[in-house]
Amino acid sequence: MSEIQDPVIAETGETMGDASSAFLEGLNSVISWYNDFVGGYLLLFFLVPAGIYFAFKFRFLHVRGFGHAIAVLAGRYTAKGESGDVNHFKALTTALSATVGTGNIVGVALAIHWGGPGAVFWMWVTGFFGMMLKMVECTMGQKYRKFNPDGTVSGGPMYYMEYGLKDILGKHAKTLALIFAGAAVLASLGTGNMAQSNSMTDVLNSTYNFPHWISGLVITGLVLMIIVGGLKRIANVTSRLVPFMAAIYFLAALLVVVVNIENFIPAFALIFKDAFTGTAAAGGFAGSAFIITLTMGVRRGLFSNEAGQGSAPMAHAAAKTRHPMQEGMVASIGPFIDTLFICSLTAVVIIMTGAWQSGIEGVGMTVEAFSLGLDSINIGYIAPHIISVGLMLFAFSTIISWSYYGSRAAQYLFGFKAIKRYYYVYALFVFFGSVWGLELVWNFVDMVITFMTIPNLIAIVLLTPVMKREVNKYFSMSDEEKRA
Repeated sequence: MSEIQDPVIAETGETMGDASSAFLEGLNSVISWYNDFVGGYLLLFFLVPAGIYFAFKFRFLHVRGFGHAIAVLAGRYTAKGESGDVNHFKALTTALSATVGTGNIVGVALAIHWGGPGAVFWMWVTGFFGMMLKMVECTMGQKYRKFNPDGTVSGGPMYYMEYGLKDILGKHAKTLALIFAGAAVLASLGTGNMAQSNSMTDVLNSTYNFPHWISGLVITGLVLMIIVGGLKRIANVTSRLVPFMAAIYFLAALLVVVVNIENFIPAFALIFKDAFTGTAAAGGFAGSAFIITLTMGVRRGLFSNEAGQGSAPMAHAAAKTRHPMQEGMVASIGPFIDTLFICSLTAVVIIMTGAWQSGIEGVGMTVEAFSLGLDSINIGYIAPHIISVGLMLFAFSTIISWSYYGSRAAQYLFGFKAIKRYYYVYALFVFFGSVWGLELVWNFVDMVITFMTIPNLIAIVLLTPVMKREVNKYFSMSDEEKRA
């Protein structure tokens, strides 16, 4: 026997549903307009030029000092009794876990879908110069960090804006810091939260037919269990999770490349060829223009490695070291691993298998690529499971790390007691992201990224003289002094 519904209730429910849908569509349109005509161009004009400026200013220190950065990471220059919350390795894996997320699987696929293979080239450019941006911003994050009443560390752009720019901007330094911190809270709810949970529940639904809301509840509960323990618990999880998930994904992608090795060189040739022509993967006009290819590559590159965005300095500020430059060097390794290595694996698999021409969008394109690549050895059926596991690990680690970033920004805005309250709000947005539509979530992500990045880039450019003094001071030391 079917249930008879009150027509008034039915009509009201339908009206409310229509109103909600109309609101979300309107919101999405406004955000899309901002991204297309304001935010995207701001990033083009500020992000890569700032990276180029610092690279030449410091004579490509991110390349020359790469070996030294590895040595610092390995503990060769670590002294006992240094102040901070975590060691260099855990600071890096915490920052990496925030960047090695859906941008490496979904973001790369979206960039290729809309911008064509050439977008990958501009992701590489963003990643290469992003190494230098990470070095500068994380050195400043270390230099201007502060210690809390409980002994923990807080740092990030809001602190080097307020204290480092005080003599340059006066009272406006604090204003810039407040703008950044507010944007960081928003970005934590979008970049590191909703975009990740959205992709997680989407792939669980498409692969295993799990309802979005059930997956969302489970993920929300797991996140809350971890983040309430603060940075040390987060770092303990990410220091184990990041190497494991990177190894799994690398081995799977390497297998695809090996069994389809004849398409490897042509794939790279296509990336370089289309970098300046802008062939649309989707077949429409949207990706046919060079500017779209460039914009998509820069946007997704920034979302992937977050260089210049100002998020990583919050994690690296907590590292145990007396020399800010050391942590800046370690931080520069992040974009290399994230964009120039992991993102490249995804991109090459998508292009060399021809999945970029499938018309599929988002994570489905990556699944299709691995399926096509592994079909030649009759194991294509495992591709959805590889991507599902990889995406779940990548996205989950990003969610828990971004909770730390948002909590530091919330602390700056509202005080130390606001951290616990923020964690519960953050968990709620994990669930929101799990049930909202993909397009709205990703458009929101692109928008809030610019709200952090532009103020941060302005700050680190103004702090160039401070950075120069730090570089000169550190590299004038002997190895013994660097260990002291």
